[in-house]
Amino acid sequence: MSDFRAMLASPHFNVSESFFPNINLQDGLNWAEEFIQNVVLPRLPEAVASHFPVELGTVLVMFACAGIFVGVFPLLPLVLVLAERKVSARFQNRTGPMRVGPWGVLQTLADGVKLLFKEDYIPPQGDRFLFLLAPYVIFACSFAVFAAIPFSQSILVSDFNIGIFYIMAISSVIVMGVIMAGWSSNSKWSLLGSLRSAAQIVSYEIPLGLSILTIVMLVESLSMSEIVASQSNGIFSWLIFRTPFTFIAFFIFFISSIAEVNRTPFDLPEAESEIVAGFHTEYSGMRFALFFIAEYANMFAVSAIAVTLFLGGWEGVLPGYDILGGFPGFVIKSLGLVFLMMWLRWTLPRLRVDQLMNLCWKYFIPIAFFNILGTGIWGLIFPEDTLISTSISCAIIYIGLIAAYKVAGRTLAQRPAPQPS
Repeated sequence: MSDFRAMLASPHFNVSESFFPNINLQDGLNWAEEFIQNVVLPRLPEAVASHFPVELGTVLVMFACAGIFVGVFPLLPLVLVLAERKVSARFQNRTGPMRVGPWGVLQTLADGVKLLFKEDYIPPQGDRFLFLLAPYVIFACSFAVFAAIPFSQSILVSDFNIGIFYIMAISSVIVMGVIMAGWSSNSKWSLLGSLRSAAQIVSYEIPLGLSILTIVMLVESLSMSEIVASQSNGIFSWLIFRTPFTFIAFFIFFISSIAEVNRTPFDLPEAESEIVAGFHTEYSGMRFALFFIAEYANMFAVSAIAVTLFLGGWEGVLPGYDILGGFPGFVIKSLGLVFLMMWLRWTLPRLRVDQLMNLCWKYFIPIAFFNILGTGIWGLIFPEDTLISTSISCAIIYIGLIAAYKVAGRTLAQRPAPQPS
């Protein structure tokens, strides 16, 4: 106690340095500052370079990159929408859109042009300000997530040392946009749809965050680039195979992310087969398109996060070989998970609300806590990643998959007892 009082009485005592951790949003120079100092200033005349403000150049470079980012990334949902229409057509034994452009590749672009010219309706009795603001909140937060996702070793907007924390924080704001859209529409159906959507998103954020915590416990870092660097020794160093508990955590994370982005079988807030479409019922034109673009951007974002956390990120399958590595490998793995989401949409029926909540609160959350406990015990037994620990983990995963296959096959083989008519 006396030492503590002496520390407080010291003239050099700093509260922030003594009690709070040193959290730097980014290590070293900002990438925009490096670009100004290493690329722009050497190419300017010496008289201009000596008086050129680096801060102004940094801001201009960041604005230019943000403009390119906003201009390019919305094209990704256009491609994914067309891909989903083709995938669904394949599942249903038909051709899909074929009229606009070769093989129908311009159909989504034509739909976007149509939405540009549709009537922009605003409910006269609604809250005009919140009604106009809601789609931009959801759109901005959906695309702000990409700033912390490392697409490759050189394609990374900001290397936050709390990158995964930033992603979780910024994606949680989407719930506010959903509630704003439902409330401001002055429609009971929109309000009920927004509350149902908010309840679903908030509920499934819990097992999703707990699944991420198992990765943070293993890597001991919140930096996305450090998480990828810990998986650089080939496929068996990927965190999905590092322990049996992270293998389970991957599936909980992926299924919870499907519920986060309101995809089938968790698409209760936006059920297309119902008369009322949920929180965006009263929206039309490009404001409705913003919700649609944000949904498909979120699909790719959660798939990219899953690849970064569990499937090696930009690292390849074999150490020293660029197989499924770099930027192309990262995109292929992410699109593979997106295709799996589409596959599930056209395979499984929609859940009821009670089934949706039971799955989260009665199954996923307890299993996620069990994964955290198991990961901690595994870390005490195997403090370092070795060949023995990886072999034991893969053997347990293999035995578990065989047992799950046997149990599932026996369950599906049982015929239900006939019910009296």
